[in-house]
Amino acid sequence: MPALALVFNAFVWGLSWFPFRQLAGHGLHPLWTTCLIYLAIAAVMGLVRRHAWKSFAAFPMLVALGLAAGFTNVGFNWAATQGDVVRVVLLFYLMPLWNVLLAWLLLGERPTGGALARVALALAGVVVVLKAPGTDWPVPSSLPDWLGVAAGFSFALTNITLRHLRQAPGESRALAMFCGCAVVGGATALVGTGMGGIASPLLATPGWLGWAVLLGSGFIVANVCLQYGAARLTSGAASVIMLSEVLFAAVSSVALGAATMDARILVGGALIVAGAVWSACAGFARTPVQGDDRGSSGSNATAAH
Repeated sequence: MPALALVFNAFVWGLSWFPFRQLAGHGLHPLWTTCLIYLAIAAVMGLVRRHAWKSFAAFPMLVALGLAAGFTNVGFNWAATQGDVVRVVLLFYLMPLWNVLLAWLLLGERPTGGALARVALALAGVVVVLKAPGTDWPVPSSLPDWLGVAAGFSFALTNITLRHLRQAPGESRALAMFCGCAVVGGATALVGTGMGGIASPLLATPGWLGWAVLLGSGFIVANVCLQYGAARLTSGAASVIMLSEVLFAAVSSVALGAATMDARILVGGALIVAGAVWSACAGFARTPVQGDDRGSSGSNATAAH
């Protein structure tokens, strides 16, 4: 049951690109969608669990956690809505690279030989994925590519921040993440709308609310499943299972015409996923994760979203 719960969580996130695109089709930009959904979740949680606010005074780093989680969600949701879903998900999963670099820079943890090997494996994968025919250098070639990379970096920063907040109550960490997603999403959407690059949510066509409720409900149920499954498995096992999100995203997006799959993507994706799996397996002896790093009370650097 714990493993199935984690698979369901990965299933929800792997297919989340579809309702985001449906909402975009109704005129609701993914930035506004992110803001509205997490604003509703944060408001309900803030009222039901009022005591969770008290920890913000004792753990001011919760603000940084919220901002990191917010940028993660904004980047990933926007990229998955606008670009090739498979490319976005693969670029997002450059966890071994960012985790090693940030742990070295911010925590003073010098990388081991195995960590450097995982970084090299992930980098080889991203070079293969980005080195499309006709390009001289394997660099991100579109806004969704850059957003996917930035979201993965923010995700790693979220994990590093969580390691500083092990002593903070899980409910407070979750509330900080939900609020951060709402604030960052809302601020970015307001700037975009003010500059004329993003349509106002007031102009959205009827029908968007149903998709928003469905997506928000899916996030809540997926989070409950993650809390249940991750608390009963080692962090390494949980992380490996959560990588099934790549499979769900790839199959669904290719089947529905939102992504393309060729030999280059398969090879590069295999290298990136192998690096992530290797990184996860290195943490099998660690303590279980406690939640979802993209919008819950996660506490381990290898927990996916």
